[in-house]
Amino acid sequence: MSAALQASLLDLTDDIALGPLGGTVSRQRLTAGAWLDVRRGWLTGADALFDVLLADVPWRAEEREMYQRVVAVPRLLSFYDEGAPLPHPVLEQARDLLSAHYADELGEPFRTAGLCLYRDGRDSVAWHGDRIGRGRTEDTMVAILSVGAPRPLLLRPRPGSAASGGASAGGTLRHNLGHGDLVVMGGSCQRTWEHAVPKTGKPVGPRISIQFRPRGVR
Repeated sequence: MSAALQASLLDLTDDIALGPLGGTVSRQRLTAGAWLDVRRGWLTGADALFDVLLADVPWRAEEREMYQRVVAVPRLLSFYDEGAPLPHPVLEQARDLLSAHYADELGEPFRTAGLCLYRDGRDSVAWHGDRIGRGRTEDTMVAILSVGAPRPLLLRPRPGSAASGGASAGGTLRHNLGHGDLVVMGGSCQRTWEHAVPKTGKPVGPRISIQFRPRGVR
């Protein structure tokens, strides 16, 4: 598979490595017990990792039924269930470091990894929360590592949820993620907030997101 990625001038290295977490992570408190952690540039050599994943991951196209018709999912997907070897050793390391960093809050390790390939601005994911499984009723976490060209991740309070009535709930949050950035959605975020990667008509390069989740969360 080929995709044209313009390399980041701030990350011109083939040495794929993770930085520290700890005090480098910035937390934003949202409403209704939700929160968002951001760690910019956690992964160096992100463009090199993008090239490896693009070539080695068994990407697949999916279709889903929406509005009484079957439509193509506007991105390519791959899923690694718990126990399955991940497509690069640094992703195993990332999962272990995240599990250690969030052990006190999460109380369990991250176990699965879902990968999404956004090939260009036509690929997207609609507003949603990861509420299949335990995320519908329990606080949980989803950690997303992004490689490739930056794309905006939008977050907003879910209509009708406890978050939608908060004093600061009126706006949509926007974080451009790519080139090794990490974002972690925690607390009630999957139940009371929604997130999306919108389509764009602007010329944008491809992006791969790696989503680490605990058992029973999709």
